[in-house]
Amino acid sequence: MTIRPGPRNLLTDVPGFRVGNAEDGSAITGVSVVLPDAPAVAAVDVRGGGPGTRETDALAPGRLVERVDAVVLSGGSAFGLAAADAAMVWLAERGRGFQVGDFRVPIVPAAVLFDLANGGDKAWGAEPPYARLARLACDAAALDFALGNAGAGMGAKAGDIKGGLGSASAVDDDGLAVAALVAANPVGSATYPGQSTLWAWALEQGGEMGGQAPPTAAADLEPDFPFLRGLAAGGNTTLAVVATNADLGRGEALRVAMMAQDGFARAIRPAHTPFDGDTAFVLASATHALAEPRAMAVARIGALAADCVARAIGRAIVLAESAGAFTSWRERFGKG
Repeated sequence: MTIRPGPRNLLTDVPGFRVGNAEDGSAITGVSVVLPDAPAVAAVDVRGGGPGTRETDALAPGRLVERVDAVVLSGGSAFGLAAADAAMVWLAERGRGFQVGDFRVPIVPAAVLFDLANGGDKAWGAEPPYARLARLACDAAALDFALGNAGAGMGAKAGDIKGGLGSASAVDDDGLAVAALVAANPVGSATYPGQSTLWAWALEQGGEMGGQAPPTAAADLEPDFPFLRGLAAGGNTTLAVVATNADLGRGEALRVAMMAQDGFARAIRPAHTPFDGDTAFVLASATHALAEPRAMAVARIGALAADCVARAIGRAIVLAESAGAFTSWRERFGKG
């Protein structure tokens, strides 16, 4: 069976999903929203030591609501959680949400990354921009969307270079689709120490990471902390949303989310530190029947998810542009 990137090489290669981005260029921050066309089965795995999240407890197995109406990724640290409120209102205005008596309550999990120290103007006073940006991102949701300095990746950094928003997909001949959207903002490095080669280089498909060359030397065993003296818990964070059309249950989606986190470790060194809030969501439209045995099918989807996450991180780094306090990978290494 042949597996290849989808036609867009974006999360929206999974049928039934759209993505919207909005940015504030002066504040160097932004919001991304993943909108399923219909409520999607959802799960989440949180492994970073300093997460900033909303509604993640509601996604645990055994909870009442198994499907969600959107997932929001935002810059701004805890200020960015306001983006989920605005997305919730946007959905309610359109009749979306979990039915409770006469009311519909949109279910909108969210996670935030820290981009407050990136050099942008954060003097927003009583009106942080995240609610406004979330509504704009919802309005902009489409099949095609920008990467790099876009959405929640606008203010991101990766180690000591500019991070960003990335996406990648994998589709097989039978119609199974798996894809990832990642806002890459890790404290760890995305590149081999002293080299331009990305840790994710071996997974590159069709030049999607700028045509990576293999590393020229083995990596040092010492972990690479470019900002060792300035580290603070919760000061970074990489966020991912994995989408699939597979007919996953809540517990199966959780297993995929756990496996998807391996993509962080393949593309970032070190990952899941006390200083990151690394969080991976899984959304399943449940329109594609799983092959039997189900456990093997889930394992395959989880492996594809991990690779899509790693590839998305690589694309986020390659496509980012210099902004604020951080130089892009392309400028740092003279890649044009």
